[in-house]
Amino acid sequence: MSVNLTLLIIMGALYACGIYLILERSLTRVLLGLMLLANATNLLILATGGYAGLAPLYSKDIAAEDYNDPLPQALILTSIVISFAVTAFMLGIIYRTWVLARRDEIQDDVEDLRVAETPSFDAEDDAEIPAETSEFPLTMLGGDGRDISDHRPAGDGGRAAGTATLVAGGREMPAEDAAAEEKPGSRNVEPGPEEGGK
Repeated sequence: MSVNLTLLIIMGALYACGIYLILERSLTRVLLGLMLLANATNLLILATGGYAGLAPLYSKDIAAEDYNDPLPQALILTSIVISFAVTAFMLGIIYRTWVLARRDEIQDDVEDLRVAETPSFDAEDDAEIPAETSEFPLTMLGGDGRDISDHRPAGDGGRAAGTATLVAGGREMPAEDAAAEEKPGSRNVEPGPEEGGK
């Protein structure tokens, strides 16, 4: 496979200019950079096709190595269509930016600048989380970690010693009753006039 040095030098210059223009803040220059990159890619695909050969029309008298490879040409046609679509899209963006802001340059986003200036350590997200983060006291867990509450009745009240209790609504009640109150059809709550709890 022979390589055309002039084609490679032109392709390298197009890539260099295209990358330089894409890094600009002007949308028109970005568009020109994209067009140069697309043309440089077309030259790259063309260079991979090898030397120029005969048109790929079959004939018995022509040897297989004399044909030109049609695949790079098909890829170049596809690349031309894609670059045309990207160019049309970018022209639409440039026109809309000009209509709205009367300028062609991409502006810095205030929120992006604020995010870029924040340190990587966030005091709220990266801090050690304590066991209790609620503003309400945790009354369902006893001090030993096993009981439901540290509140104990003065007397056994007809219940066995060590029965867990908790304070709810200003009165102390067994934990079993408190758990039963939350179940549908609870019987330890006196119904009101509309069959609801008081």
